[in-house]
Amino acid sequence: MAENRTEQATARRREQARERGQVLRSRDLVGALTLLGVILLLAWQPQTWITRWQGYFREVLTSSIRTDWMESIPVASQTMLAVAKWVGPVMAVAFFVAVFSTVAQGGVTFATEALSPNWNRLNPTNNVKQLFSPAGLSRILRTLLPTAVMLYLAVRLLMREAPAVLHSSRLGSHAALATMGHLWFTMAWQCGMVLLAWACVDYLLQWQSFESSLRMTKQEVRQENKDNEGNPQVKGRMRRIRRELLRKALNKEVQRATAVVTNPTHYAVAIEYRPATMVAPVVVAKGRNLLAKRIKELARWHEVPIVENPPLAQALYKATDVGQMIPPKLYAAVAEILAFLYRAQMRMNAQPGVQSAGAR
Repeated sequence: MAENRTEQATARRREQARERGQVLRSRDLVGALTLLGVILLLAWQPQTWITRWQGYFREVLTSSIRTDWMESIPVASQTMLAVAKWVGPVMAVAFFVAVFSTVAQGGVTFATEALSPNWNRLNPTNNVKQLFSPAGLSRILRTLLPTAVMLYLAVRLLMREAPAVLHSSRLGSHAALATMGHLWFTMAWQCGMVLLAWACVDYLLQWQSFESSLRMTKQEVRQENKDNEGNPQVKGRMRRIRRELLRKALNKEVQRATAVVTNPTHYAVAIEYRPATMVAPVVVAKGRNLLAKRIKELARWHEVPIVENPPLAQALYKATDVGQMIPPKLYAAVAEILAFLYRAQMRMNAQPGVQSAGAR
């Protein structure tokens, strides 16, 4: 039964493919961009190229009328220099365009698995089988298609420009060379555009094939999530441990709180203030919704006073983190609450004494 690969490749799957050297790249696109770059370079200020060759031929013809055989050495050096001046910029542009287009497609990768020797690639039998396989025949047909289009464009251009080519013999050398140069440039850029258009189509086809090869089954996605995030049972146990530690820490902090200011339902902020040791009240615990409910339950259990003051509760929750002193702008509101609690505590402490005095 065939696997149903319906899921998109994950980031880990793509990284593993990249480590194996599986990167989406189109050689046809690199070749087309390189060819167009060279054509544009030669078309840019063509008079400069013509002037260089004119100077070269002038020097060569001047040296040819001399009888000294030692003059052949300067002629050879001048020829090498002229060729270098012509080929150097072309090779430089071709190199940089090829490198840039290659890096832009998939970046630079160092796949050790792809660099390992594979002797099967050197087997002539395997190469012949690949040549006559459906994939090999498909590549040959895809190569013949743009070749046929370029051949058609070249024939059409020659038929259209045939009268100008035939009459170029009556023109001067400059005019004839200009006519032929225009003809060759037109043919070159048209062929380059055909290659570029075909390279874009080939890149799209390769992208579809590449994405299809990276697709995953649902089981592979679940297994990868399990490997990356850990076993769900272990994760659940860790969450329970974290909740237990949080509960114990929250219980300890609320137990030493002086008061809990509530919203009363959405916010709860526990503050502690010891006049002998503290400069200002400190927020020891805070929470919203379920955590606020838990703080109030712990406050009732430990008999910590709960004061309902919605504006102050929201202000304390938003302006102060746990462990920080309250901001000075809230001193007055908190001081009123603490003063009220201290007075109530003093009345409760004094009430048994009054009752005992009345009894006597």
